[in-house]
Amino acid sequence: MKSAEILQQPFTLPCGVTIPNRIVKSAMSENNADKGGKPSERIIKLYKTWGEGGTGILISGNVMMDSKALNEPRNVIVEDEKHLAELKEWAEVAQKHGSHLWMQINHPGRQSPKFNKDVVSASDVQLPMKSLFPKPRPMTEDEIWKAIDGFGDCALIAKKAGWKGVQIHGAHGYLVSQFLSTLTNLRTDKWGGSLENRARFALEIYRNIRKKVGPEYPIGIKINSADFQRGAFTEEESLEVIDMLSAEGMDMIEVSGGTYEKAAMMGAGKKVKESTQKREAYFADFIVKARAKTEAPLLLTGGFRTVNVMAKAIENNELDFVGLARPFAVFPYLSKEFFEGTKTEVNIPPVKTGLNFIDKMGFLDISYFSQQMKLMGKGELPNPKLSVWSVLFHFMKETAFK
Repeated sequence: MKSAEILQQPFTLPCGVTIPNRIVKSAMSENNADKGGKPSERIIKLYKTWGEGGTGILISGNVMMDSKALNEPRNVIVEDEKHLAELKEWAEVAQKHGSHLWMQINHPGRQSPKFNKDVVSASDVQLPMKSLFPKPRPMTEDEIWKAIDGFGDCALIAKKAGWKGVQIHGAHGYLVSQFLSTLTNLRTDKWGGSLENRARFALEIYRNIRKKVGPEYPIGIKINSADFQRGAFTEEESLEVIDMLSAEGMDMIEVSGGTYEKAAMMGAGKKVKESTQKREAYFADFIVKARAKTEAPLLLTGGFRTVNVMAKAIENNELDFVGLARPFAVFPYLSKEFFEGTKTEVNIPPVKTGLNFIDKMGFLDISYFSQQMKLMGKGELPNPKLSVWSVLFHFMKETAFK
């Protein structure tokens, strides 16, 4: 079987839903909602474009389940049904050509910028970037259960709006991740201490969602392979949590890694041996360990660039789905091009000015791909030749000169 044919194979999840192929557009924050967290026409146009590309699953960027806890000022918010019509339209245009649209549900916890009035977390551990992120207060027992309920309510609304699945964001240092890590969870009650206690928040969120959406609706989770910080969530702990989630019946586990302080999900600071580099993915070694631990469907995102390598990982039963994120911001029809053989790999030049003091700050990367998505939100196609200097100028215009 050819590599493209392997990627085109359908896959049936534990809940019984069949995904048309093995490629997933993993979450990227759109940060482009209208006032009040309403899904904008710009976001709907963006997903209309992606929906034309033949990708198996399109996972949305951060959808916030609490209007009082935003990660970015223009996050989509789903805490009630007031935006149900827009959510239905979003699902309809994204899924018109066969893709499945999943909602990534999130609460930022301590990774809530200062425009949030009351920042909460598992404990009162503040991010080092104190000028941007205020010190959180520990959540009360009632607040924990309310948040768990909020995840479930958000998932039920997604189902009512016609979305074909949901993903719990349990990675990258957000609230679920904060409960899992001993660096950010200093609690001494049933939500802290042992790994079993620290994982309770994630497990209860899954149970709440499952109770509300029923047994035949896909639920996934994104989880760190590790936080890559001393004293934080470790690889061994991650494997144990994956085992716990699998026992609950999770339909898909996406592996990533890192936090705001250590951005391993973007390949930052990770030294890898040559044999691992040939497998492209940032967490290729970990996914093999995860596969040995679980039979739950596995999605790996980060680093994949060639069809042959993606197909080989599936053929070797290391994973079930290949996740791509940033490539889709530049090449929205990538899956279709892979399947038709018009592309066998994707190359995105490094987003660098050559000025080290600017490049090492990392904001240009985010701004570059954000601009590409905003072009699609205007009904245009992304520009693979977009100048890094124009991105820098745009960033300065939008921030420094305000």
